[in-house]
Amino acid sequence: MFQGFSQETVDFMWGIRFNNERSWFEAHKESYQRCFYQPMKELGAQLQGEMTRRFPKSELNVKVSRIYRDARRLFGRGPYKDHLWLSLFRWDEGEEGARPVLWFELAPDNWSYGMGFWCAQPVVMAKLRARMDRDPKPMLRLAGKLNRQDEFSLEGPEYRRAKPAPDPRLAAWYNKKSLTVGHEEPLSELLYTPELADRLAEGFTFLMPYYDYFSTLWADPDPREGQ
Repeated sequence: MFQGFSQETVDFMWGIRFNNERSWFEAHKESYQRCFYQPMKELGAQLQGEMTRRFPKSELNVKVSRIYRDARRLFGRGPYKDHLWLSLFRWDEGEEGARPVLWFELAPDNWSYGMGFWCAQPVVMAKLRARMDRDPKPMLRLAGKLNRQDEFSLEGPEYRRAKPAPDPRLAAWYNKKSLTVGHEEPLSELLYTPELADRLAEGFTFLMPYYDYFSTLWADPDPREGQ
């Protein structure tokens, strides 16, 4: 059962940010396992169980990120991440970049959670626009629901030249290269309590209709074929 993170968690994240080398990490590996990775796994397992209880047919799996960076993509950075995240998703929703996830991420100076793509494939966003062209009503309902609350906001890079949306109320969604519906805030006492799991579960419950909508995009026909 998740009991919360700790000040030691935060200290470790700052430590690895400023001492991103093997010798420092090896000397603090026990702390990483105990106060960072293990609580993140416990949080993920608890959220998976709670979301399964609330949505019995959701079939969500949980995955906690590795602290080790891909050696092929260091780009002058150290070999370790100074943050971790967990993801909830279905395995049958296409390859990475085609499927959305529900996520929670903890960094040295903030935390965030939400729903969306890490980096959506262009074809997936093309399928989103084609779906809104065919039937804008479902996305209009989701857009309106998002506008009536203040926890989450739509984020993501946009095209320089705006694409004409089928309805002006969908313009922000229609013009995204990739997207997330997320929330971010500074570190707070909530992180050190079991109540963090409750906050995330409530937020994920709100986001499930968005997740269900975007998780089926990968199976839509490619609108670029036959052009």
